Amino acid sequence: MSAAARPEGATLAITFLYYRDLAAAARFYEDVLGLPLAIDQVWSRIYRLAGGAHVGLVDEARGAHRASDSKPVQLCLRVPDVDAWHVWAAARRVGALTPVRDNDALGIRVFTFEDPEGHQIEIQTPTREGA
Repeated sequence: MSAAARPEGATLAITFLYYRDLAAAARFYEDVLGLPLAIDQVWSRIYRLAGGAHVGLVDEARGAHRASDSKPVQLCLRVPDVDAWHVWAAARRVGALTPVRDNDALGIRVFTFEDPEGHQIEIQTPTREGA
């Protein structure tokens, strides 16, 4: 029996994160990060990160999963100027802001901070071709 051909690819990529306080998370992603709301499903709010990449914020009371104290997922944004983003993040007093550092092994310049419920957000810029 032959395998069926793979259907056409996805039109959006959405990573969903689950929250106890969706309103606070939405304010952070809108007002602090400045992300545009792409889809409002009331208890799930989907924001455009870049191109077809999106992050979805879900109210744990309605979603398929529950918020957890452990946050094993990191949201990473690759930007053209990590230092400018660090100045911007510091001015907004984001939680758990780290200093900018170079990671020569990965070929990136990077810093991290946390959203209101502790999801880590990494901002990075490549420091060499192919990184």
